[in-house]
Formats: sequence, C-alpha cells, structure tokens
Amino acid sequence: MDKLKNKRIIVGVSGSIAAYKSPLLVRELIKAGAHVNVVMTPSAAKFVAPIALTSVSKNPVAMEMFDENLQNGGAWHVQLAHWADLMIIAPASATTLSKLAQGNCDTALACVATAMPRNIPLLIAPAMDFTMWDHPATQRNVEILKSYGAKIIMPESGELASGLVGPGRLPDIPVLIDNIIDCLDNKAKEKPVDAFASPKETLQDSIDKDKWNAEMELQKLKSQMNVKDSDKFLSSKKVVITAGPTRENIDGVRFIANYSSGKMGYALAKAARNAGAEVVLISGPVSINPPERVKTINVISAEDMYNVAVNEFIDSDIAIMSAAVADYTPAYPQAGKIKKSEQGEALVLELKPTKDILKELGERKKSNQIVVGFALESENELEYGRKKLEQKNCDMIVVNSANKPGSGFAGEDNTITILSKDQEVKYDRMSKDNCALKILEYIRNFGK
Repeated sequence: MDKLKNKRIIVGVSGSIAAYKSPLLVRELIKAGAHVNVVMTPSAAKFVAPIALTSVSKNPVAMEMFDENLQNGGAWHVQLAHWADLMIIAPASATTLSKLAQGNCDTALACVATAMPRNIPLLIAPAMDFTMWDHPATQRNVEILKSYGAKIIMPESGELASGLVGPGRLPDIPVLIDNIIDCLDNKAKEKPVDAFASPKETLQDSIDKDKWNAEMELQKLKSQMNVKDSDKFLSSKKVVITAGPTRENIDGVRFIANYSSGKMGYALAKAARNAGAEVVLISGPVSINPPERVKTINVISAEDMYNVAVNEFIDSDIAIMSAAVADYTPAYPQAGKIKKSEQGEALVLELKPTKDILKELGERKKSNQIVVGFALESENELEYGRKKLEQKNCDMIVVNSANKPGSGFAGEDNTITILSKDQEVKYDRMSKDNCALKILEYIRNFGK
C-alpha cells in the first residue's frame, strides 16, 4: 500500500457500535505510511476510548470543539481540514449524517467535515441498524451528501448488534482502505479546481436528478434485509475473472477496440476477494488501478486473453467471463504504420474471427466447475442470452442491457438479468458493485 505513504488523512469517528473498528483502520493507515489525525464525536467515546486512538495515530484526538489544547493555531478545524489529503468518517451514525447534510456544526467532527475544501475527498461510511439505515430521512441525508460531492461507502449486510439481519454493517478494514486508495488515485487524475468555486447545480437540481436512483437504492436495500452475512463464502475457491476490452492491432499505431471500461470485472474481482476467494483477474487495457490483494494479469489482444484464461481455468472453481473480447481481429496486421498516401482513397481490412474464450471454457469445464458468461444486448436481450447460454455450454449468463439509462460500457451502473437453465432473475438498475454482489450471491446458491 505504497500509495498511502505520506498521505495526510483525517479519520472521523461517530457514535456507532462499529467505532470499535476505528483503531484498526487507523493502525492500518499508519502501517501503510500515512499521517493520521482523528476527530471524534462525544458519543463515539462511549464505544471506543480516545486514548486508544491517540495511541495508534500518534496524535492527540480532537473531540471537544473548545478544547484549549486545540486553540493554539486560531481556527484549528479549518487548519486541520486544509492539512488533509482526504477525510473518512467511519463509522458515520445516523445523527452525524443528519448534521453533515444540514450543516449543523455542533461537534468537532461536523466542524472539520464542513470545513473540508471541495477539492479534497470526503468519504463517509454509514453504520447503524438496518431500520435506521432504511428510514427515508437517512436516505434523504445520504442523497444530499452525495450531491455535495461526498462519496458514500455503502454498508454491508449481515447480522447486526441488535440481532437483526440486514444492511447496516461497517465494511471490513480492507474495503475501507481500498476506497481510500481509489479516491486518492482519482483525485490525482483530476485537474486542479477552485476549492471555493460555486456548484454548477443547485441542491434541488441535484436531489431531483438523483431521486430515481435513491428510490432504486431503497428497493435494493429492502430486498437485502433478509440476506445473511456472506463474508468469506468463497474461501478456498479459485475464481478467474476477465475484464475490460481487447485491442486488435491494425498496424504499429492503430487498433480495433471497444468502449469497455473494465469496471464490472474489477467490481467482481473485489467482491470475490472480499468473499475469501483466490482471485485471478485477467484484464485488457483499462485505466483502473489493479485491486489490492488480487492477482492481476494484464493482456492486450483476444489471443493473449484466450491463452491466459484457458491456462488459469484448469485448476479454478469458478470462471466469470465479463470482458468485452473482440469478435474479429485483422488477418494481416502490419508491423509499422500504414501510410495513408500509399493506400489511396480507401483502406480495406480483412478480419478473421478471434478464438471464442467462453465457448472453449464451456467445453472444457468439469462437473465441479462453474462458468459464467456475459451478454451485452440491445434488442431481444433474453432470447439472445438464452441462445448464448446453450451454445457456449455455460452454467449462467448475465445479460446486460445496453439500452437502459446508465447501463452498459463506461458507466457506474448496470441493469442485469441472470439466466440459468431453469431460472431467470431480473434486477433493477444498480451500481456495478452491487451487481457484482448479486452475481456472486447467485453463484453461491447455484444448484441448491
């Protein structure tokens, strides 16, 4: 985790029973070379001792806004906010979500979070009982915070402190670390912005735009309330995943490709890793950083991906072929650059079919192996999906609708239907991270 070395991170801790994980998060950040300052709410001290966080962070913990030890530099909360490369609030209680959404700065934590420059990432990881998480006020506050630019790390499902089962658990430390790294990476790629620039949209515009997504998330959460904790259910399993596009060379500087971003495959790799699997991610050329603790093999062409996938499949338990592999490749690629002046008015390319990776794995699979294919379709989606299921000898096909708003290549969401021999399960539009969880959940129950 060299990407965290010398990064300045503020960890906010609020009054949730999940606060017991906060020292573990701070410890991992310090071990990775980050500089950490902790800000707590008074109620957080009921769940974790401030001295524990002082000990692991090696810095005094800020909790009382008017603590004399904090007043040696004027507006200490503003100075601390501008010191940071990133702030993460983990856990964030329902009360803290409400305060931040409404700009209620009556705690040191709310003051610092509100003072954060708009070009510094603010991550918020809610943790509470699922009935509190599902409450319309909490969901509204989450959408408001998203409209402000905060990134919400969605809570996981499982058994809660109340004994109930549903969404509301603070994700494990590796998941929080991955989100921090992703945010820092994305920030590094962005152009500098004016920290005090006015937003281009009004708050009401942003809320209206996100209303449909908010309703969809609520339905998703309701459907998850009875889902049992799926942590580590892929332990001892090897999962092979393909992701992204392939590039088929025309000449030394040109190639045939598609718009696949690799986001779906990378989301699957992270979800399988979090479920305890040994993950091999075979990735075409993408602009996403490799997931932590995942063996990533980078390839370029369909031929490259075929060779690696066939080899890795031999001792695997599950293969998920989510890559957008080129169907055709130039029959006679040129070594150097093709000169326009030498081709005349038209350039004619002869293409030949690439090797069918999914069909090959379907033919090779043993009784103890599961093969999952993807089908991006724009019309007659289920008809083509079922045909592909049969022709490729897959166990299941994930049909991805190219015509649904926000779905398909490059976007953050997908609208999927999972097909198997005897089943058809449709899902509403959801994030690719949640699609990954649904796919793995389906695999878990496959054949039962």
